[in-house]
Amino acid sequence: MTRPSEASATEPRAGAILTIDLDAVVRNWRRLAELAAPAACAAVVKADGYGIGARKVAPRLYQAGARSFFVAHLEEALALGTVLPGEATIGVLNGLISAHASVYLAHGFVPVLNHLGEIAAWRDEAARTGRALPAFVQLDTGMNRLGLDAGEAERLIAEPGRLDGIAVRAWISHLACADEAGHPMTAAQRQRFADLLARLPAAPASLANSSGIFRGPEMHFDLVRPGCALYGVNPKPEAVSPVEPVIRVDARVLQVRDAPAGGSVGYGAGHPLPRDARIATLAIGYADGYLRTGSGRGFVTISGHKAPIVGRVSMDLVTVDVSALPRDLCRPGAWATVIGPDRGVDQVAADAGTIGYEILTDLGARYERRYTPIG
Repeated sequence: MTRPSEASATEPRAGAILTIDLDAVVRNWRRLAELAAPAACAAVVKADGYGIGARKVAPRLYQAGARSFFVAHLEEALALGTVLPGEATIGVLNGLISAHASVYLAHGFVPVLNHLGEIAAWRDEAARTGRALPAFVQLDTGMNRLGLDAGEAERLIAEPGRLDGIAVRAWISHLACADEAGHPMTAAQRQRFADLLARLPAAPASLANSSGIFRGPEMHFDLVRPGCALYGVNPKPEAVSPVEPVIRVDARVLQVRDAPAGGSVGYGAGHPLPRDARIATLAIGYADGYLRTGSGRGFVTISGHKAPIVGRVSMDLVTVDVSALPRDLCRPGAWATVIGPDRGVDQVAADAGTIGYEILTDLGARYERRYTPIG
């Protein structure tokens, strides 16, 4: 891949560049769709497409064949609706805001109904409009987060008239532990879901998230809902990732200094220097989503050479030890790869004590974003 300074006729104004490979997102979706077939494959594009850019990602996935998209909030649906054709289904996972039911109706958004109160409100809207209204209905199968709990599900089974005027697009649930191979809760949730489906009015069903797709065809039902795997997070952590990386982050070298033995680097004098060192300061920090918990862990790559991160990550800056690099390779204006082929998003997350989802969704607004295949 060409260095960022070579990729544009003008020097980037931003301190760091976020390169996003939309072709890789499409290939990841196609891989998941192939694995899940004959089930349909949706695309979860909440949190601005996991920080990647939903308005860029969703149209490409629609062109590739995706027809169902899920967001968390009504505002996210409104943003997405401006770039997707009317044939696309946009499901709102966080449910129905009854005071704004007219917005769902006007734009054709499909709420995920998470409790009997939402079902009643949507049924009332159906009666008011005189037409059946589409909805997903979520069943809690053990996560204790969103969805009808056991008591509500039993009431719905006993009183199916509660669904009058509601066209159930799918019964859905969500897996809690699918990212852990062999976790007994995954099979237990699947069984609970199947038991409920057998007693509820017939409709398609959807259970598998990204990791669930890889836990066997019995998890697929009629519709799978991948999210993180589309964006390069490993959905199968116990094995080599079955999906491609999607992002690359490069940060500008601002300054290089010779630091004498006996000194220290960064806030809190957190990195003492037992010997002379050369320290490079990069234009990236926790305001850009490079987490403070990654202080003193991992490395960046400069012209193919690894440089360990030293000292605390601060708001705008990261410091790295370039003592082992040839002096002419690291100078102000050079570029360091912070996330890339040698250290992907999952490794950066592990070094920071978190998960790849958080790294992606914390990517800040200060990057120069480049939507282009990574080659």
